[in-house]
Amino acid sequence: MSDYIKRSREDVARRIASDIFDGAYVNLGIGQPTLVANYLPADIEVILHSENGILGMGPKPEPGCEDYDLINAGKAPVTLLAGGAYFHHSDSFSMMRGGHLDICV
Repeated sequence: MSDYIKRSREDVARRIASDIFDGAYVNLGIGQPTLVANYLPADIEVILHSENGILGMGPKPEPGCEDYDLINAGKAPVTLLAGGAYFHHSDSFSMMRGGHLDICV
């Protein structure tokens, strides 16, 4: 991937992250949307949702600590924050389509 394309993808993710407000429930879809998590401001609380059935998704685990039963929609290993939950993907889509999330990326 060229530096220009990579930089543009990161710029888009950074821009989207800047529009996310404190306390938002945010779905991050497959692919480029997962980059948004890298640019969320540290001084706000955002609850991340993955359409495969995670609410309270945390950051990428430390190397060697991956649990491949806990993955995001793009099949990358993630962590679960305190108070987080995982559930059936049909319930996850009901959350999105039912208007229970603030932002879907």
